[in-house]
Amino acid sequence: MAGTGERARHWRYEALPDVDLLRARYVRKTFVRHTHEHFVIAGIADGVEVFRHHGSDVTVGAGALALVNPDTAHTGRAGVPEGWRYGALYPSPDLVAAIAAETTALRGTPGFVSPVLDDPHSVALVHRVLRAADEGNALAADTLLRVLVTRLLRSNGGPLPQRAVRTAGTLLAARARAVLEERMAGPPTLERLATDLGSSPFALLRAFRDAYGMPPHTWLTDARVRRARLLLDAGTAPAAAAVAVGFTDQPHLNRHFARIVGVPPGAYQRERGSGGRPAGRKNVQDARDGDP
Repeated sequence: MAGTGERARHWRYEALPDVDLLRARYVRKTFVRHTHEHFVIAGIADGVEVFRHHGSDVTVGAGALALVNPDTAHTGRAGVPEGWRYGALYPSPDLVAAIAAETTALRGTPGFVSPVLDDPHSVALVHRVLRAADEGNALAADTLLRVLVTRLLRSNGGPLPQRAVRTAGTLLAARARAVLEERMAGPPTLERLATDLGSSPFALLRAFRDAYGMPPHTWLTDARVRRARLLLDAGTAPAAAAVAVGFTDQPHLNRHFARIVGVPPGAYQRERGSGGRPAGRKNVQDARDGDP
């Protein structure tokens, strides 16, 4: 991202094992349609982000939060020429559920009702969590995170909608997904997959898109990047991870990884292996730039 004014740091702090952390400034960056296994709590410090969510473009500006529930397909891009600067927390569903059970009256699986919340105080809390993680202040990072999640659930929380009734279409999509997960490195064509499942290509395509918010080939790329992240976290070299998940080579992994995660796989792996502390002068500067 050199020369573009863009910068990003994606890392994990050992005192918050169930939370991924991101601080970034993007100008020309475009996130393709993808999902996260964790929640997304992104506090915009400057600029504007636009993201596609449940079929509509949603705009979020400075002092507001973008909130995305797990396994919800979405995109991301700049809404103004100067881009957007933000910090993001990605807490696991189990952590959010535990906080909800202790501090709210929510029942069922908790989640966020609206994808955008105008709340400058919560945006400041996001950046305070990131700053505490940078400084190695475990007590502050954990406390502020729990205060933030509680505040968001109380103001914008509700039970996540239950999965749709198991129709023939949802069952077909689930079977197709299972095949793609098993054959990730060598997936069949859409026609072959449909034939093996006793369907037609377009019927399978419609069922899969209805169930998962994206067509099978887009879902597969997203799933490959997710699995590559696990391999990188375990210490696998990016080139080996690329081949293991079915990308032709590392440049293909690099391109798709950056368009979904926000940083290249090499930078992602270096930061994740740094123990949660800034790895050098550039990252320290990025940490300062990320404060609202």
